Amino acid sequence: MTANFYITTPIYYVNGAPHIGHAYTSIAADVLARWHRLAGDSVFFLTGTDEHGQKVERAAQEAGLDPQAFTDRIAADFRDMAARMGISNDDFIRTTEPRHKHACAALWQRLVAADAIYLDHYEGWYALRDEAFYGEDELTTRADGVRIAPSGAPVEWVREPSYFFRLSAWQDKLLAFYDEHPDFIAPTARRNEVLSFVRAGLADLSISRTSFRWGIPVPGDPAHVMYVWLDALVNYLTAIGYPDTDAARASFWPADLHVVGKEIVRFHAVFWPAFLMAAGIAPPRRVYSHGWWTVEGEKMSKSVGNVIDPRALVDEFGLDAVRFFLLREVPFGQDGDFSRRALISRLNNELANDLGNLAQRVLTLLQRNCAGEWPAPAATTPLAEAAAALPGAVRARLDRLAFHEALEEVWRVIRAANAYIDHQAPWALRKTDPARMAEVLRVLLDTLRSVAVVLQPVMPGSMTAMLDQLGVPAQARDLAALDTAMAAGTPLPSPSGVFPRFVEAVG
Repeated sequence: MTANFYITTPIYYVNGAPHIGHAYTSIAADVLARWHRLAGDSVFFLTGTDEHGQKVERAAQEAGLDPQAFTDRIAADFRDMAARMGISNDDFIRTTEPRHKHACAALWQRLVAADAIYLDHYEGWYALRDEAFYGEDELTTRADGVRIAPSGAPVEWVREPSYFFRLSAWQDKLLAFYDEHPDFIAPTARRNEVLSFVRAGLADLSISRTSFRWGIPVPGDPAHVMYVWLDALVNYLTAIGYPDTDAARASFWPADLHVVGKEIVRFHAVFWPAFLMAAGIAPPRRVYSHGWWTVEGEKMSKSVGNVIDPRALVDEFGLDAVRFFLLREVPFGQDGDFSRRALISRLNNELANDLGNLAQRVLTLLQRNCAGEWPAPAATTPLAEAAAALPGAVRARLDRLAFHEALEEVWRVIRAANAYIDHQAPWALRKTDPARMAEVLRVLLDTLRSVAVVLQPVMPGSMTAMLDQLGVPAQARDLAALDTAMAAGTPLPSPSGVFPRFVEAVG
């Protein structure tokens, strides 16, 4: 049964260039979007850039640019990153667009009408780096006396007029919502953090600023600009045409999944559902928070010089190898460490040896011994049954965002196929039992077809090449097509390697 599926990345903050963490989030969301398209669902996949706030205003000043010119440049860099990573987003939202300003104003007015906003003044600790306020009990003090937020960002005491959202009124309602929707926040560690935060008590939230100008003006009071997190979160509504309930994409709401980094789960799992419910809008169905990457055991840092541009990795190792590695190496939701050695090992052992070499052996044998055609369907075998079960096994794990488990299910079948070809030895059967040889090669072909189809979301380019080599028509590459056997006599092109081994340059 097909359905709508709306998935988002966070919109990326434009105070710096894209790095491997941004690519990781986008690739994960892209795999899910592509999987749902393979399943026949109607998919809307959104990414984009968050371009307002004091931090962006200061970064633009430091760069000697007007804020709009600065954000235009960085947003273009994120668009390029998405294209180079093979991200299949259906829209790219920028918070400086007129459509977004219109949506933010509409939501603000709806919150005012619901008596969810009032004017007062704010006095408290503010972290510019996080664009967030923190309570006294959340802070620590460095040896030099500087107060520090839980994120490690320094805070400063600010006092200014502010509009407030009545977040305190939503504590019990949010807790009830979490109880009724136990899968709303994942993984479990992040859910527990959010529950603990909300149970500790919610203060009303400052949602406007007067100390800088780079933001969306508050309707009716342009001396204030909207708090960057209220502005940013509305992007998910903007893209489906809000406030136009008759827009072409309006039926995609509520969003099925927001994929976010763990540092912003609070905004998405506490503030966002409260804003929406106060405005009479359904909250998203799920927020999933992934972990952070270190590099060769060290935290990524501009000062250390170890920030990785994912496009440089693609230039060196190939796009699909990078996509595969990032989702195979670490359970999604946990922190992980990037190392060249681990990437090269995955590429050479699992892609080139396990899968690439298997395909090359099978296709070469078919070319030499079966006139380069698909043999007739064979009787079922345990390997054929495991291959046929792959779509269901992969789906079950992707539904939990367990990408590494989904890939392990595929590799379990690939390893079984390698054991099968070694045990059956079709190169020997060609002399003693050519009919049996053809049956063995047919089982292996069917297995490779299943493997290539389910791996398309992770490695779209390589699996397109593999399906081409398997002679699978372009219109027969979705999950449903696997229910129809390939016809005997379907021609196979001359085989060529899909995954070349990576050899580290010497010198």
